[in-house]
Formats: sequence, C-alpha cells, structure tokens
Amino acid sequence: MRHFGHIAPAVRGALFFREPCAFDADSPAPVIAAALGATLYSPATRPRLADDVVKQAGRGVVSMVLCLEDSIEDSEVPAAEENLVRQFADLAERGGELPLLFIRVREPRQITDLVRRLGESVRLLSGFVLPKFTQERGIPFMEALTKAESACGRRLFAMPVLESPELLHLETRQESLQKIARTVDTYRDRVLALRLGVTDFCSAYGLRRAPDMTAYDVRIVGDVISDVVNVLGRADGTGFTITGPVWEYFRLQERMFKPQLRRSPFLEGRAEELRTALIEHDLDGLLREIELDRANGLLGKTCIHPSHVAPVHALSVVSHEEFSDAQDILRPERDGGGVLRSSYTNKMNEVKPHRAWAERTLRRAEVFGVARGDVGFVELLAAGLAE
Repeated sequence: MRHFGHIAPAVRGALFFREPCAFDADSPAPVIAAALGATLYSPATRPRLADDVVKQAGRGVVSMVLCLEDSIEDSEVPAAEENLVRQFADLAERGGELPLLFIRVREPRQITDLVRRLGESVRLLSGFVLPKFTQERGIPFMEALTKAESACGRRLFAMPVLESPELLHLETRQESLQKIARTVDTYRDRVLALRLGVTDFCSAYGLRRAPDMTAYDVRIVGDVISDVVNVLGRADGTGFTITGPVWEYFRLQERMFKPQLRRSPFLEGRAEELRTALIEHDLDGLLREIELDRANGLLGKTCIHPSHVAPVHALSVVSHEEFSDAQDILRPERDGGGVLRSSYTNKMNEVKPHRAWAERTLRRAEVFGVARGDVGFVELLAAGLAE
C-alpha cells in the first residue's frame, strides 16, 4: 500500500515531486510508525465490518482500529469479539490490499484470546491498541502481547493510549510519565506509536472543546500534550512517534467565531468551493489542529469519521520547500555545521540545530511524498477526496 495509492498514477505524477513509498505490515517499524496517517476507528460491533474495511482502503485509509473499548457498551463485548473473528475470516477469504488493522482491547486477556480465536486470519492483524496505559496497567498488556506473538509466530505491535487521570493530574503527572517511559522503553521493539486520549483528559474536568477550538486551546490538555512530548517524544533516539488527538466533529454546528481558514491559499473556482465546504463542515478547526499537531512534534491522528482522513493526509505531505531545506541541511559536506541561506532564499538553515527536524522531515517525505513546487494543500486534498 502507499499513501494516495487510491488515485490514478497520472494524477499522482502531476502532484508529487517524489511519490510516497510503498509499505506493508512487514515494513520496518519506523516506516510504519511514520506512515500511520489518519488512523480511522470503527466499533467492532458493525455487522458489515469487512465491507467497511475494504471500502475505506479504497478511499485511501492505510490504518484502522477496530474498537472493543469505549465505542461499544459493556454488554456488547462478547458479541463484538465474535463479530471480529467472523469479519477477519471474511477479509482473509477475500484477499486484496487492506489497511493496517489493529484491535483496541479492554483487558490483557483479550489479546491472547483473540489471537487464538482468529486462527489463520491473524496474519491480517498488525497489533493492539492498549487503553488507559500506565506502568501498572501497561506491563500486563505488554506481557500478553509477547505471549500472543509467540503463539501466532508473527510480529504484533502495541499502540498504548495515554489517557489516564494520573497523567492528567499535576501532582502525579511527572511520576506517571517517568513510569510510562520506563515501561515502553523496556518493550521498545513492540511499541509502534503512542496515542493521546484527549477526550478522556477533557472528561476528567467536565470539558468539551467546541468545533472552533483545537485541543491546544484547552490549556489543561495542551499542557499535558506538551509534557508527553517533552518526556516521550525526544529526537535523541529515546523518543517514540506520538500521534495527534481525535477531532470529534463532523456535522454542521453553529459557529461562534470567524472561520480560521483564510482565503489566501485558495484560488477562485473549484478551490473556493472546496474552502466553503470545509468551513461549512467545521473542518477548518481540524486543519488548524493538524498543523498544531505537527508543530508540537506529533505525527498522524486518531480519526472517528472518514471525512477527516483526506485532510490529515494532505497536510502530511512534505512541501517542496521543506524537502529542499531538509536535503540542504543533511548534505554530507554540512556535517561540520554552519549556517546557510535556504534555496528558497527566505530563511536561515542552521545545520546542527535543524538536523533533527530535517531527519524527521525526510522520514515523512518517504511515506507521504513530496509535493511539486506549484502544488499545495487544496490540490492534494481534492485528489485525496477522489474515489
């Protein structure tokens, strides 16, 4: 699979200076972690889940989470597990290219039990999402994952979700973060990415952000994200990929503020129509949050609606300017450091301080591609929305 692989090759060629690379469930972990993109969540109770997975793959989704936790009622769990087993068998029988599939469980025992029940269709499973991850809860989850790997003979990843009250509350945050850091470092080879459960953070204080506001505008949430990146997202080799929080809105709501999406990136005609549609569906807030995710060191995003996928992927593509800067910074002859003017002649590139940024940018460029110099977000979004 590859990002934008659902669009025609000729269209892709017109959009990209360098096209996204191909990858699959057996690719190196750093490649998969960078390529997760918009990870689409779906309740495991859906009766036509296999159809949904195939449909979303055809629309450009490359990672999905099939949820047995908060998205379903407690009483539905046994039936949802049975449904998952049936749907995986259905998908295995069909064949074809599928997204990376993860299951969000509630308890460690579900990991070993589901791997056993999936049988041969476990080959379609990339791993598990582990809710409310702390050291105390996390170790049993990771031990269960290790046993499941041995039982099925294939690599299975963990994506812990950081959403517990201990992480939110100021008096326990530092200790909780340090314990989580030690736990995920112990199981580093199995931890693909860390996910942020911002809805649970807001719940602890009875908060809910409006569609005009990003997670970063809710200061208590923004502070937690900052601390998580500080401890777990470092660029010195000790950090992990941390994904952006969920955007909850996908229907028209009454607006309180002027649209944050400015007219300047959009031309007249179809682009103007697209801009209007984005504003009407409150996606301008989503676009701003995606930009803030990246500015704060996050990559990829949890999504609960298919309409969010294309914007996440379009804004993940590396611009030609970013790519040019990153390449200049990482040239072998620059190993000694120094300062140089960018090839776009609009900024200073300082080699040593900007090296980690450049390395991350080229990693993103590998999986999301590099846009041509005259191609912007609107063109990429329009192409991503094409079916």
